[in-house]
Amino acid sequence: MQLTDTRDINADRETVWAGLLSAEVLGACVPGCKEMNGSASEGFEATVVQKVGPVKATFKGAVSLSDIVEGQSLTLAGEGKGGAAGFAKGEARVSLEDAPDGGTRLIYDVEAKVGGKLAQLGSRIIDGFAKKMADQFFENFQQAVEEPEEDTSAAEAEADVGEGTSKKGWFKKMLG
Repeated sequence: MQLTDTRDINADRETVWAGLLSAEVLGACVPGCKEMNGSASEGFEATVVQKVGPVKATFKGAVSLSDIVEGQSLTLAGEGKGGAAGFAKGEARVSLEDAPDGGTRLIYDVEAKVGGKLAQLGSRIIDGFAKKMADQFFENFQQAVEEPEEDTSAAEAEADVGEGTSKKGWFKKMLG
C-alpha cells in the first residue's frame, strides 16, 4: 500500500521537527499505541493493539529513524510482530518545508506491508485500514504540535480537559 499526502501545520518547523523526534508525541499519535519508549538516536520500541477486520492483535515492534536531514526530512521505519496474526511493517518518508501561509508543510510518503493471517484478509481491507491508520496518525500529530486556534476560548479549553480529551497543541505548549 502506498500513500502520499501533505498537511499544513500551524506551527514553526522546529516544533514540528521536535515532535517527529519525540517518543511521547509519536506514542500519543499512533492509533492503538499502548506504550512507546526510546529515543530518536537509538530507535523506539512500541506496543500497539489493533483490530483489522476480524483479526485483533497486539503488535510489539521497533521504529527507527534514518536518512535524517536536520529540520528538513527523515524516514520513520517500523516493524511489528503480532503473533499468530502475522506482522506489519511500514516506512514513512517525511519532509518539512515552509507553508505558503506560514507554519510548516509536512509531506509524507507511506508504504506498508503485512503478512500472516492479516495478509489473508485481502488487499482491499488491508489498504483501507493502512490508509486510515496513516491518516489518523498524521491528523493526531498535527493536533499535537499545532498552535491553538486564535478563537479558542478558556471555557472550551476547560471543557475539553474535563471531558478527558486532549487539547489541540499540547506538545507546542510543553515546548513554550
